Amino acid sequence: MIFRALEGPARYGAAAKAGALAVLLLTAASAPVWRQVDPAIVTIAYELEKRDIVYSWGGGHASRPGPSRGTCLGYRGKIKPCPAAKTRGLDCSGFVRWVYALAHGSDVLGPGTTDDHIAKLRKAAIPRPGDLVFFGKNATKTSHVGIYLGSGEMMNAPETGAKVRIDKIAAKKGFIGFYRL
Repeated sequence: MIFRALEGPARYGAAAKAGALAVLLLTAASAPVWRQVDPAIVTIAYELEKRDIVYSWGGGHASRPGPSRGTCLGYRGKIKPCPAAKTRGLDCSGFVRWVYALAHGSDVLGPGTTDDHIAKLRKAAIPRPGDLVFFGKNATKTSHVGIYLGSGEMMNAPETGAKVRIDKIAAKKGFIGFYRL
C-alpha cells in the first residue's frame, strides 16, 4: 500500500501519498540497521517457498542457478532407492545459490557445495536477515545451509521428501555460524 500510494495511479490522492510518505520516512528512521539493508534475499526466499519446490539431492547445481535434476552420487538419504536423478528440485546449497543469484543479478555463489559457498563468504558477528546460516563440523566440513530470516528461523531445503520451508535454527544440530558476502 505504501509503495502503491507513492508511485501508483491517480486514484491515490495527495493526502494518501503524503501520509504514505510520512509512514515510510518514520519507519526508515526508526528501523534497526538490518531493516535498512536491501531485503531482496528474504523477499525472494519467501516467494520461492510458495512454489512448493521439492528437495532433490544435488538439485540446483547445473550451469545456471535454479531447480534441476539431482544426482544419486553421494546420496545418503532415508528414501530408498534414491529419487534425486528423477526429481527436479533443489538441495540446500542449490536453494541458497538460486536465491542469491536472483537477489544479486548474477550467480555470486556458483554451482558448488556448502563447503564451496562458505569459502566465498565472511563470518557475520551480528546476524541479519538474508545472511546464510551454516551447519556441520566446522567451516571446512559443512553439511547444510539455510537463509536466516530473523527470530531464530531459516528458510531451507531440508531433506529428501521435503519441500523448501521455514525451520527453527535451534532444531538443527551442528550450528557453525552466520555468513554473508
